[in-house]
Amino acid sequence: MNENPATILVVDDTPTKRYILGSWLRRVGHEVVEATCGQEALEKVRAISPDLVILDVRLPDIDGYEVCERIKGDPTTAAIPVIQISAHAISVLDRAHGLDRGADGYMAEPIEPEEFIATVQATLRYYRARQRAELMAHRLGALTQVTLKINASATFDQMLRAAVEGTAEILDRRAGALAMGLDGRTRRCSVIVPGDEAIYQPVVPDALDRVSAIALGDAAGTAEFSATLGEWLRVVPNATIRIGMFGVISRTRVGRTPVVLGVEALEDLDADEANILKQLCQALAIAADALRTYAEEHLIALTLQRSFLPSHIPSPAGLELAVRYQPAVDNVEVGGDFYEVMRLGDRLLVGIGDVQGHSLHAATIMAELRHALRALAVEERDLGRLMGRLNDVLRHYHPGMTATVCLLLMDTATGEIEMANAGHIPPVIVGDGEAVYLDWGNLLIGAAPERYRVDRLRIPPEGALLMFTDGLIEDRDVPLDQSLEVVRTLAMSAGQDLEAFCDRLIDHFGPREDDVAIVALRRTC
Repeated sequence: MNENPATILVVDDTPTKRYILGSWLRRVGHEVVEATCGQEALEKVRAISPDLVILDVRLPDIDGYEVCERIKGDPTTAAIPVIQISAHAISVLDRAHGLDRGADGYMAEPIEPEEFIATVQATLRYYRARQRAELMAHRLGALTQVTLKINASATFDQMLRAAVEGTAEILDRRAGALAMGLDGRTRRCSVIVPGDEAIYQPVVPDALDRVSAIALGDAAGTAEFSATLGEWLRVVPNATIRIGMFGVISRTRVGRTPVVLGVEALEDLDADEANILKQLCQALAIAADALRTYAEEHLIALTLQRSFLPSHIPSPAGLELAVRYQPAVDNVEVGGDFYEVMRLGDRLLVGIGDVQGHSLHAATIMAELRHALRALAVEERDLGRLMGRLNDVLRHYHPGMTATVCLLLMDTATGEIEMANAGHIPPVIVGDGEAVYLDWGNLLIGAAPERYRVDRLRIPPEGALLMFTDGLIEDRDVPLDQSLEVVRTLAMSAGQDLEAFCDRLIDHFGPREDDVAIVALRRTC
């Protein structure tokens, strides 16, 4: 009996020939479907998609040559092999004509049963090998796309969903994954039916340890394992599988948390399918480690950045203050943005600045400038000279680096302000029903020797002033003037609650590619 039975369509208008050919094929285990003419053959090819067509050349309605050509011309049936047979068109030219019009084989009658069956088996072997190759090519293409999607995921849940949905689609069966999230809790992601949305559920804390004990232990690498339904439910009590499962566990390095990717064991995976599952699991493990490392580095960067900022903001009478520091959404590196608010006797010094670049070096220079500002301001109250001293510090200790800085010295009782601006975006002053930008000031510090002028202004009662770094408004596709105007318009609505205003300002521009520092103040009397 044939170990790989096929569905074969026999097309002939002679009942005796259909019976003889059909009996030979059934004898070796194949399923036979019959058609008596060309049109019926085309309809059955589209309906049942047989593994092979045995096609007589002479048919009462459409000749076999045209029937074959139509089968091969339809993309949905083009891969189905066709063997043409004939008792009349048996010349070399006839056989060449049949092959030219798409036939995969041509046999002239009378036909011996052994030769006929051997030709059928050889044609089916080629057809099935081609099917396997095409399926593998499709799966490898899908594997590449899923791997790219895993690596492009911005969040842990997106990454887990990409892996599970991709596995279910490629292997056409229920799939699931276990992985430890960025919050330290193990999550289970599963697809009940291929094509459905992934669902997430928590699992017992030691689920990954239990799976590791089955297959991998504490070692690094990738290992296959299988589990019956009962065995898997002891590991993951709330699993939704109906039968056993076949899984892969992968750990990138000793000491790292592994990930598990598995599918229901409806039938055994072949070697190619098992390798695809292993590659997907390895891709998930690498991506999970990268995302976890990124999150850890991002947290360290945020902690370092915030440690450079003032730990306390003064609350002078008659003045409301609000500050914000918003780190770049996708930047692990430490930025150079800073702000400073400190009392100097009966006045208040307010500063904001931005050191060029994103790196630990830029953050270190930012911290040095801020500490230098605090030290120099104890004795130097002239903002022009104070800014010049900061310029000297930067040029002397960090030649080649530059920074923008804006300093204000305010009498909180009268609203009188002295301002020195070194290349920073000028503050917006709000009062008397309008909001305007002040002058741009002088050259940024660190570039060259410079004498910094001091401008004098006054904030009216209930008036406000806004300072910010360029990370708030810089967009690749939006002109700077347009973004500056947006800020000016929003500043008109600062109202009586600066904290809410700062939140609205940040929400309006959304996640930024650069760090953002904001200082807003308002006279309350």
